[in-house]
Amino acid sequence: MIVQHLFPVFALILLGVALKRLQMTNADYLATTDRLVYYVFFPVLLFWKIGGADQTFTPAALRFHLAVMLSVIAVYVLSALYIRLRPVPDFQAGTFSQTCYRFNTYVGMAVILSLMGESGVAQFGILIGLVIPLINILAVATLVWFSGRPATWRSRLRTTAVSIVTNPLVLGCAAGLVYARWINTFPRFIDNTLSLAAALTLPLALFSVGGSLTPRTLTQHFRPALAGALFKLLLLPAVGYGIMRLLNVGDPFFFIGMIFFALPTSTAIYVLSSQLGSDTQLASAAILLSTALSFGSLSLVLWWFHG
Repeated sequence: MIVQHLFPVFALILLGVALKRLQMTNADYLATTDRLVYYVFFPVLLFWKIGGADQTFTPAALRFHLAVMLSVIAVYVLSALYIRLRPVPDFQAGTFSQTCYRFNTYVGMAVILSLMGESGVAQFGILIGLVIPLINILAVATLVWFSGRPATWRSRLRTTAVSIVTNPLVLGCAAGLVYARWINTFPRFIDNTLSLAAALTLPLALFSVGGSLTPRTLTQHFRPALAGALFKLLLLPAVGYGIMRLLNVGDPFFFIGMIFFALPTSTAIYVLSSQLGSDTQLASAAILLSTALSFGSLSLVLWWFHG
């Protein structure tokens, strides 16, 4: 079961690493691929899967979404306490904070698709559409706070708002929800077109994840990267498990939630850290270590909760 569903995902990531090492891909190719996936193909996938599914928000679904958001907020608060008590240098604080709760959408979607099919993808798509705005608020606020740059509350709010309303994944989810509410079905020729476009998404995304991994930064930033990985892959699943049990979240939402909590940290932390003046080398190290260790966290979730 574990090998059947996780091996294809991590095999494509490793293929991305190998292609980069063999110089069959380069930085320009990976940057272009990442832009295509982020701005075009992944929003199309989300729109297609969500727009054609039944999007009735039941009390069970609402409890699930609330549990996930509370879990993310709880781990964010714990990471902030760690930053203050450790203490983590200001230059690294914004990056470290992100490593503790941001999730790799591409890996998550690939695992959910393999395990649960299209119905799981639609539910996961709605979840990330709701969680991404919250995560962006937390990430941008923390990065701006520790950047050392003078910033008014108005400028912080503006930066955060822009990052949310221009996020292609949020836009794809929102468009899918609107379409599902008012139309809910695609003509056959549109469905076939979207299907072909969406089929490109996950292989390209996983290649891009592999190509972004940079081993040379890990030895220099191993301790903070490991601490962030433990927050993301150990503490977040534990907190999420407790809150979902407390709110009586049942399957299939419970299983989707545990997969979500066990995902590696997002490769987007590098971009946002670069834009807002935090430690990009720590971001690279954290992405690599979290991605490697997530095979263990996801395997444990599959073994424990999926037989």
